[in-house]
Amino acid sequence: MTKILLSLHVLAAIVAVGPVTVAASMFPPAARRAHGDGEGPDPAAVSTVRMLHRICRVYSGIGLAVPLLGFATAAAMGVLGDGWLITSIALTAAAAGVLVAFVLPRQGELLGELGASRPVERAHTAQLAMFTGIFNLLWATVTVLMIVRPGSTTGA
Repeated sequence: MTKILLSLHVLAAIVAVGPVTVAASMFPPAARRAHGDGEGPDPAAVSTVRMLHRICRVYSGIGLAVPLLGFATAAAMGVLGDGWLITSIALTAAAAGVLVAFVLPRQGELLGELGASRPVERAHTAQLAMFTGIFNLLWATVTVLMIVRPGSTTGA
């Protein structure tokens, strides 16, 4: 059962978190390009930005399966109290917090600016890129912890 849970956990992480990290990273430059050269937003580019935001929203919801399957896997493996897992849980919670509190709302604000034909300020897209980078770095750290598992008998 542990192997099945671990497989589902890893698949959920790849299928759910991967698209969010890529789409969120693509969003800031796409939002800058969508406004165009001062003649108003390019409808096709705005459509792309909307799609990237939708990917982030939908897959972040699907991403809830990752920690749920992770807890089930950890319980089956008997490692719920291990330091690497507790650190991973904290970093996962921080990544989710960054996504929900900073990335998704700022994407929505930028979409609102594009929808109102207001210029997208570079400072706003730069700030969004920073929060997206933090989100991605947190997930990368969790991934490394899941592979290395310091102190485990199978860790490097």
